[in-house]
Amino acid sequence: MFSQFALHERLLKAVAELNFVEPTPVQTAAIPLALEGRDLRVTAQTGSGKTAAFVLPMLNRLIGPAKVRVDIRALILLPTRELAQQTLKEVERFSQFTFIKAGLITGGEDFKVQAAMLRKVPDILIGTPGRLLEQLNAGNLDLKHVELLVLDEADRMLDMGFAEDVERLANECANRQQTMLFSATTGGSGLREMIAKVLDNPEHLQVNSVSELAPGTRQQIITADHNVHKEQVLNWLLANETYQKAIIFTNTRAMADRIYGRLVALEYKTFVLHGEKDQKDRKLAIDRLKQGGVKILVATDVAARGLDVDGLDMVINFDMPRTGDDYVHRIGRTGRAGAEGLAISLITHGDWNLMSSIERYLKQKFERRTIKEVKGTYTGPKKVKASGKAVGVKKKKTDGKDKKGADKKKTAAKGPTKRKTVNRPKAESLVSQDGLAPLKKRVTRPPVSE
Repeated sequence: MFSQFALHERLLKAVAELNFVEPTPVQTAAIPLALEGRDLRVTAQTGSGKTAAFVLPMLNRLIGPAKVRVDIRALILLPTRELAQQTLKEVERFSQFTFIKAGLITGGEDFKVQAAMLRKVPDILIGTPGRLLEQLNAGNLDLKHVELLVLDEADRMLDMGFAEDVERLANECANRQQTMLFSATTGGSGLREMIAKVLDNPEHLQVNSVSELAPGTRQQIITADHNVHKEQVLNWLLANETYQKAIIFTNTRAMADRIYGRLVALEYKTFVLHGEKDQKDRKLAIDRLKQGGVKILVATDVAARGLDVDGLDMVINFDMPRTGDDYVHRIGRTGRAGAEGLAISLITHGDWNLMSSIERYLKQKFERRTIKEVKGTYTGPKKVKASGKAVGVKKKKTDGKDKKGADKKKTAAKGPTKRKTVNRPKAESLVSQDGLAPLKKRVTRPPVSE
């Protein structure tokens, strides 16, 4: 029960109002330490409730009587607009019985309107690094009195190239008393460097390992001959699988637009979401999916994090994600909070090695599935290595030396050849094959006597 935590009664009232009964493992592990003011580095799967794990202790720290706000007291950094909007809603839900106010700063929104909001000085500021730095450079943002800093989806912010931006913003919060860093994966050397720079003697919590992600999600692969065949398989899945809502992931905006157009032509209620869409369209797509106005969303990895939609029970990777971490986040959109989900990846010859690498990364074996109605000829490589990757065909060596040697042998076998004299017409009458320019006249020089 949430009553086991030393939370303010107004927060417990909000938790009860939202029908939160049992805390999740990440909440049980992180909330007590966060309430003590410890710096935390937490690894927890998507959909595990980690947002509440830092929002509740944050609100507990900031709660108090109504008063004129003069400083921003907490900052939450996130990689995408969608995740920032989702986090703002969570903060507002948990703070509904308090006087705490939160503000949002992301790209795609009016810069001057955001500057006006900052002049009202929210208690909690939620935003993406790029736009926050723009407001900072414009003199609209003061972070000197921030008490608490949260970096959510820190591994993704590094993947997106925000390392320097995050570090600068963290340095602007020089007087902070607590920092919490959350990620769904353990990350690499870049994340370790960031942890060393922004956290002070942190408590490390690894609530789950990568191989334990999305336990309620079945993971399948279906082989396909080419992209057109993938589209046929996709159409069959959408027509025959039982699902409430689905996301189809692609690696490129062009492919997302193509599939969206095909589905619209087949009269599916669908939206497309990628980086070229403006903020208004992106928000509309997510809202319509959440409200049930559409059942299908076609998206790039911009939707792989921060998208929490009830009833989203199927994810289809039309294109195999480029990394294991991206795969984890994509399938994390389904099977959330213990629900069941289905993740299907469509695999051509060119996708096989990438797919096997992701299997090794997750230490899992995906379920192989065949659909007889749209079965193709490709069923996987004929031979595979111990790693699961396809065995390549060895090419015969044909370097210049070998060719030269072969030519010499051929000439020796035939014997010496006599040089034939050919009577050629004058240069003026010769033209190249395309009829555009005369060929050069050949000059025969007399032999030099020794």
